[in-house]
Amino acid sequence: MTREPIPAGGAAVDALLDPGFLEAAVQRPMADVRRLRRQAEQEEVNLSYTRRLLQGRLDIVRRELQRRAEDDGRSLVDLLPEILAEKGRGPAHGLGRHQTVQPAAPEEYESWVNALTPGVDLSAVPELADADLERAARALATAEGSLSERRRGVQRVMDGLAAELGRRYQDGEADVAALLAAEGRH
Repeated sequence: MTREPIPAGGAAVDALLDPGFLEAAVQRPMADVRRLRRQAEQEEVNLSYTRRLLQGRLDIVRRELQRRAEDDGRSLVDLLPEILAEKGRGPAHGLGRHQTVQPAAPEEYESWVNALTPGVDLSAVPELADADLERAARALATAEGSLSERRRGVQRVMDGLAAELGRRYQDGEADVAALLAAEGRH
């Protein structure tokens, strides 16, 4: 029996995705809303980074399965430039957000992605049996779908918090001069 992996982002993302989180957050003081927005932004960056790691592995595994089926004589190494260039991939599904932060703990996200394929060493893809590659492709694709859903949820939280901040400025509940002064102190 295989154990389900911890959902992408773990408890930190679970907290952001809690149905009552946004409703409670917008009732908090301005500094708290800004802090929560930064926290959500960090988690979105972490999920985005994790998704890129996962998608790269999935692309390689799928291309190896295709290479074997077509038997065109090229090695996986020969195909890496094509795989890495994202040839044939459709348009990006991201929201085009400018990221101002970096992933918090890249090694943790790599470990999470590696744990998705227990018993399958993706550092030796050409040596793996077809059944192992197919199992890895299914596990990675399932995890990518779940991760992407969680990422979209965090993006909705970010948007909700940003909308609340904007509303406060527009309604005069917050003062831009006070914000700039506070930012200058940090």
